Amino acid sequence: MSDFRQQALDYHEFPVPGKMAVTLTKPAKTSHDLSLAYSPGVAEPVREIAADPENAYRYTSKGNTVAVISNGTAILGLGNLGPLASKPVMEGKALLFKTFANIDATDIEVKHNTTEDFINTVAAIADSFGGINLEDIKAPECFEIEKALIERCRVPVFHDDQHGTAIVTAAGMINALEIQGKKIEDATFVCLGAGAAAIACMTMLVKCGAQREHIYMLDRKGVIHTQRDDLNAYKALFANNTDKRTLQDAIKGADAFLGLSGPNLLGEEDIKLMADKPVIFACSNPDPEIKPELAQAVRPDVIMGTGRSDYPNQVNNVLCFPFLFRGALDVRATEINDEMKVAAVHALAELAKESVPKSVLDAYEGVDSMEFGAEYVLPKPMDPRLLPRVAKAVAEAAIQSGVAKIALPENYMA
Repeated sequence: MSDFRQQALDYHEFPVPGKMAVTLTKPAKTSHDLSLAYSPGVAEPVREIAADPENAYRYTSKGNTVAVISNGTAILGLGNLGPLASKPVMEGKALLFKTFANIDATDIEVKHNTTEDFINTVAAIADSFGGINLEDIKAPECFEIEKALIERCRVPVFHDDQHGTAIVTAAGMINALEIQGKKIEDATFVCLGAGAAAIACMTMLVKCGAQREHIYMLDRKGVIHTQRDDLNAYKALFANNTDKRTLQDAIKGADAFLGLSGPNLLGEEDIKLMADKPVIFACSNPDPEIKPELAQAVRPDVIMGTGRSDYPNQVNNVLCFPFLFRGALDVRATEINDEMKVAAVHALAELAKESVPKSVLDAYEGVDSMEFGAEYVLPKPMDPRLLPRVAKAVAEAAIQSGVAKIALPENYMA
């Protein structure tokens, strides 16, 4: 057993099992405290909420809670291991919500027989929370699940594996292309992988200016093109009218590569075919489609990103989802719409261009400086400016797009 594996197991087991616990926000030390907390005092907020459900935001913790929900069908890169096996990941997600945005998250693992069962279960409990974060649900069911829950729930529903990944990827890609002297409107993209994250990433890039006809998406059978008759509705959105069929066909002259597939699927000869000053985001975890040191040896002009923390330009969802939900919750948004997602993209992209404070450098051992460039296209997760910048941008977008129930609080994130 490796040292790291044992450290990880010990971390989760000691001093108490798991990563989350419940803390009280009100006193419960006297008989009077208890009479207010429960019977008879609790009847008063009950009556108020029965009269107006919005009062739940005044008298309960609903407005600062998110349910992190999975069925365990696509756990990290480990596959379909079942709901209970997903619990450490969902607890981890809850930890990140609390650490980065002070949101109280509850992990919920759902065992079900049909997709409709899962949808019904989540819809039935959704009103208990301020928002729903779906996680580790395999494609294509995840698309159907999210769509149905957005329609049925009165609180925002967000599948982070799709949209969190897409937001961070788009922000990093926009900046990397800019550094390479290219515009997203003119760039040609190759996306290796056609699952939930891949489709969401390319959809977001289109919303940010990429041209759909400049996108070549590949699944296990090769390029997704208009002559194929085996495509589901989601892949069909990216069916290109082309005679390109292989990765080698598609990548010739491409400006950018996005990998959301598997390890070592992009070869040295492949990246030699790319245009000058390419961008490669090889995001398969834990092993990327091509190792950065190999890519850079073959193409010194490349800008690389991965899903790993031990290389520059980590494409990490934690840059997005805590702050996105913070902004959505704080204006009681009824959904997380495209305007809010695009606002998060631009907030992240712009923050990376600013000077990095010393507190961020101190959080990364052995790092003396960070500045916008080939090895710094995205902010770091420990940057304290992420919370005010992203949350405020999202909250303002919610208000402007008409999905917020309340105005921006006075001096919000000042």
